[in-house]
Amino acid sequence: MTTTDTQIPDIVIVTGMSGAGRSTAAKSLEDLDWFVVDNLPPGLLATMADLGGRVKDAVPRIAVVVDVRSRAFTEDLHSSIAELEARGVHPRVVFLEASDADLVRRFESVRRPHPLQGDGRLVDGIARERELVREVRAEADLVLDTSGLNVHELRAKIVGYFGNDTGESSLRATVVSFGYKYGLPVDADLVVDCRFLPNPHWVPELRPKTGRDTAVRDYVLGQRGAKEFLDAYTEVLRLLAEGYEREGKHYVTLAVGCTGGKHRSVAMAEQIAARLRDEGIEVQASHRDLGRE
Repeated sequence: MTTTDTQIPDIVIVTGMSGAGRSTAAKSLEDLDWFVVDNLPPGLLATMADLGGRVKDAVPRIAVVVDVRSRAFTEDLHSSIAELEARGVHPRVVFLEASDADLVRRFESVRRPHPLQGDGRLVDGIARERELVREVRAEADLVLDTSGLNVHELRAKIVGYFGNDTGESSLRATVVSFGYKYGLPVDADLVVDCRFLPNPHWVPELRPKTGRDTAVRDYVLGQRGAKEFLDAYTEVLRLLAEGYEREGKHYVTLAVGCTGGKHRSVAMAEQIAARLRDEGIEVQASHRDLGRE
């Protein structure tokens, strides 16, 4: 088929852990007018792209859900993506992740076995799947941790990423603050530690406030090294963003941590998000552990 007969569709591949919310993500994309195909064998991705790209009745945006029900999952997916790239189609891979505890709870609530469980326990199936999808997760454009999210919250995340999607290659960033005592965000591409700054927790009048309050923000930004860090890190992020866009990476999650995720990380995350917006990058800022103490 010649280039005059086709147009290049925008393709998103939705994959990840069983029970992590692939079906919810697919339905959300369908509501956003994406053409969604569930459980497509990876080997048929190129065929789907050809069909979707035909000018007559062309489908400009295709979302494909692939998972471990295709037994040659990893090899087939890698080869299919390479084939698409060779044709000038640059698919984006969205990987849905969740903690073992959340996955177990979800499978038990619907009383269904894990697809890789076999005669073993549920946790055995989850462990096998994690190993099988490890390389795919490492190469995904966007990793979404759905632990603790309900279907409405996951849908809001999908809408946030794809609601105004034009198929262009501009980078989108999520800046999330967190507390180290609650663990690292599993979907972070980059992690920065703000514990080098004095903790407002030890200032009595600031302790009940958060990094969103002016008094805390001014205290944090007024500390020695805070402005210098922001200036230097903004330059690093600018260089990274340019490289990510050259390499076709569309999404990046930047985690900003302090001890409890209430003061320093919140203030610095807001500043980093503002600076990225000034660089022309579309940014979402969220605060994972705010209000958790």
